[in-house]
Order: sequence, then structure tokens, then C-alpha cells
Amino acid sequence: MSREAPTSSTLPAPGDPDWHSRVEAPRVVDDPDAVPWDDTAEVVVVGFGGAGVCAALQARELGADVLCVDRAGGGGATAISGGVVYAGGTRFQQANGYDDTPEAMFRYLGLETDGCVSDATLQRFCAQSNANLTWLEGHGVPFEGSLCPVKTSYPTNRHYLYYSGNEAIDTYAAVAKPAPRGHRAKGRGLPGAALYAPLQRAAAAAGVRSLTRATARRLVVDGGGRVVGVEVDVVAGAWARWRHRFWWNLASRVKNYAPSLARTCTQRCERLERTASTPRRLRATRGVVLAAGGFIYNRRMVADLAPAYRPGMPLGTPACDGSGIRLGQSVGAAVDRMGVVSAWRFINPPLAWAKGIFVDKAGQRYCNEAVYGAKLGRHMVEEHGGVGILIVDDALRREAFRQLGPGQAQWFQQAPGVLNMLANSRSAPTIDALAQAIKVPADALRATLDAYNAAASAGTPDPFGKADDFRQAMPTGPFHAMDCGIASKRFPCPTLTLGGLVVDEATGAVRRGDGSTIPGLFAAGRTAVGVSSNNYVSGLSIADCVFSGRRAGRSAAGGDAG
Repeated sequence: MSREAPTSSTLPAPGDPDWHSRVEAPRVVDDPDAVPWDDTAEVVVVGFGGAGVCAALQARELGADVLCVDRAGGGGATAISGGVVYAGGTRFQQANGYDDTPEAMFRYLGLETDGCVSDATLQRFCAQSNANLTWLEGHGVPFEGSLCPVKTSYPTNRHYLYYSGNEAIDTYAAVAKPAPRGHRAKGRGLPGAALYAPLQRAAAAAGVRSLTRATARRLVVDGGGRVVGVEVDVVAGAWARWRHRFWWNLASRVKNYAPSLARTCTQRCERLERTASTPRRLRATRGVVLAAGGFIYNRRMVADLAPAYRPGMPLGTPACDGSGIRLGQSVGAAVDRMGVVSAWRFINPPLAWAKGIFVDKAGQRYCNEAVYGAKLGRHMVEEHGGVGILIVDDALRREAFRQLGPGQAQWFQQAPGVLNMLANSRSAPTIDALAQAIKVPADALRATLDAYNAAASAGTPDPFGKADDFRQAMPTGPFHAMDCGIASKRFPCPTLTLGGLVVDEATGAVRRGDGSTIPGLFAAGRTAVGVSSNNYVSGLSIADCVFSGRRAGRSAAGGDAG
């Protein structure tokens, strides 16, 4: 009745501990109707985070019976994110006097996405962004339009609309009329849960079924190569499920502050998944949607595919381990941009830091310090060996301390900022002495600073396009240098993967290497190549989860084989 299919030559062998032991070769069945399925749905969604819940809701709105499976309890990286959705032409922008258009949004994003999707797909993404934001509101996600008055990587709890990328940077504004497009869900701190929880409730109210503490092991395909189901292992028993939830939630809370403890918690979850699970076979009569995130927590995959980013701090959840991508690869799916990682080197807030200079080991500036943190991080890692040294003078340091005061920034911005100025800073009375302390060539660093000061004082153009508002001459010491490199221990650099499965951009159907689509298989979110797979700006990933999730859900509900 069934037989094992050979493993794709592009994958490590099933069970290889170096990559991902849970994903196995697909099971091929001659007659799906003869298989003893444990449950059946028209659409099965693997991964119940931002993309998964949007796929499920869209498919359900079209009348499909939907079953979602999730290794944890749902939410994924979206639920612990900043809850920002990138959108243009919204009522929140209009209320603040911005007449944004899909065309202006398209011109700007064309610079950021750099061809990772076709122009036609990017135009659809921009044209649908306002409707997608309204769709989220219709499912209970709260937004509001309090405009942030200053350039920042993330606004305070008083503001929910902001410039979340490089829109206002002169070189970008010259191409596309700038507008604030970062729409932050209403909630304190990082309100990813405020965005995700209403969607999860809406899905349940609509009749979407969910199977949690369920680890997808393999896909099931018929003799013609169509994906007809998924095999999962479900943690069984109330006590085992309670422990899994406890260790998983603890790992998610402490992962950025106590990574060794987080690894221990995750290992305990994995042990329960191996020893306390019951296998279940789930049939999908119309389609399977893979929406299981990226692979930043699979550290061996990162080391193999994007080694320059391995020293960075992983951003996501332990479920961002590449399992969704590997499930697709197991049935012949093509992947792309697997070496593309976003490194978030934010140096604003405090705004004063962005008025300093950011140099490499040779003492040379290499970027406009006011750009979005992911752009700065990409220059740092891809072009300068992961080295980034921020240099400010005493005046800017004092200004930075003021800007990190109560009510001026979020706590997760204040604490690292103060810590780094106190414990990750080398100081010296002169620039030559500072160069010696941080082991960079004194002549080069002095020349860099002199050139910066001369241009800032005279108001002549900055060679990297830095606006006058973000420049401040630093003529006299003392000077201070902070290690902002990707390997910095006191100033961790968050990283997330951007590559994934190649999909048909009209349907979300997963493609093979020859360009054909795999019948019955779709992908969305960070499991798939999408609009943020080359570069990242805040809100673009969640916006793509909505866009690609709805696309995949729509296609799967229609039984579209691609």
C-alpha cells in the first residue's frame, strides 16, 4: 500500500543530526483512499503562526475545511514580534496628511527588494496592502495612527505609525515620495501577540481546527507525485503536554538573555517529542500549506549556508529550524536565497548614536549611519567582515544618555543602550589614543574623522548621503568607541533567515527545480521566497505573511495544483 521514496540528493540523509532529524523522506501511497488516515481536512496548514493563520482564515472564508498543525501552541515568530505591518494608502496615513499611493510604495520597495520577486508581484503586494490591513482589522487586529515624530528603529508606546525603513533617507526619497508605512498593532512594548491573538481567535470562531504540540515529520504523496497529506507526531497525555508547553514558553522568554538555558529548555521539548508522542496521519484532499518559518534556529544550517552570520543572535522561535523548507525539499522543491540573512544592527535610538561615525577595522566609514539597521547590518557583514565600531564624542554620549531616559524609548532599547555605553565602550582623550585602544590605524581613523567634521561643519554633501540633521561635527575629545560587530557579546546583533522554497508568484504553489509546480503543495511566510527575501525593513515580513498566506490559502482551498 505504501513505500518509502528516495531522499532528495540535495538534503542530508533522514535522521542526520547535523541538520534536522525530524524531517523524513516522503511516504508514497498507491491509493490515498486506502490509507488509514487519523484525520482528514480539505486544507492542512503546517505552522500556525502569522502566515499559517492567514492561510487558514482565507481558506476557511472560501468554505474549505481547514486543519492547522503547530509544533508549539501557535503564534510562531509573529506573536513575539514588534507587530508591525507595512502598508500604503491607509486611512491612518491620510489622517496624518500623507497621500500615499501604491505606485510610490512600489518605487520605494523596488529599491529594497532588489528583484527578489517580479515587478508584477511587487505591484500586487503594494496594491493589496491597504486591503490586507483592513482585512486584519476586520478580524480584530487593533491599529491606530499616532505618528512618531522622529526617526527611530521602533517607536514608543505613544506612537503606532512611523517610518519603518529607509523611506525618508535622501537617496531613497529622491526616487519615491516618502511616507510612514510602518503600522504597529496597538499594544505596549512588542505587541506581536496583540496582532496574532485576534487572528487565532477569529480562526477558531470560523471553524478552523488546530492540532498543537504536533511535529510534522514527513509529507505523503500519491503515485503521481501529488501531496495528499502529512505525518505528524503529537505529544500525548496531559502531563507531557503541560511540560512541553512550560519548557517551550520558558525557552521563548529567555532565549535572548540566557541562550544556554533556552537550549536546555528546547532539548527537553525535543525529548518529549521523541518519547511521549503519538504518530498521526493527516489527509489533505485539496492541498498542504507549508508555513513553518525560516531556519535561523537550525544553527548547523546557518553555519553551512550563511557562515558569516553564524555569530549573530537568532531571532525567532525554536520552531524556526528549517523543517518547513526541508519538508518541501523532500519532495523535490527548489530553494533560493538560502544564504541571505538579515542582521539588525540598529543604532537609533538613541538618535545621537546615528550622528557619530561607524567604521571598520581599517578605520574607514562605509555607510550612512542613519539608514535602517538591516541595511547597516548587511554592509557590515557582507562587505566588512562583520566589524562595526561606533565612535561618538562626549557631547553625543551625553545626548545619548538623555535620549535613553524615561519615556524616550522602549525598555528593550534603553537597557542595551545604557549597558553598551557603560560596559562596551573604550574611551580616550584623543582620536589617536582611541585608535590605539581599539587597534585600528590611527592615521586612517584621524583622516576619516577630519573629513566627516569638515563636511558636517561646512554643510557640504556627505559621501554616503547622510542628511544634515543626522550630522554633528566632533572636533575635540574625549572620544568613545563601541563594538557593534556581529560577534559582539554585549551588543548582540539579531539575525533572521530570508530564503526559502521557490513558489509560483501567482498561486503560492511550490516549484521544482525545473520550474514545474508540485501538485497539492503551497508555501507562505518565511518558509517561501517572498518580498522580503533580499532585504528587510520593519513590517515587511508580517505584511508578506498576510499577502502570501492569503494567496496560499486561496489557492489550496480551490484545489489548485499550480
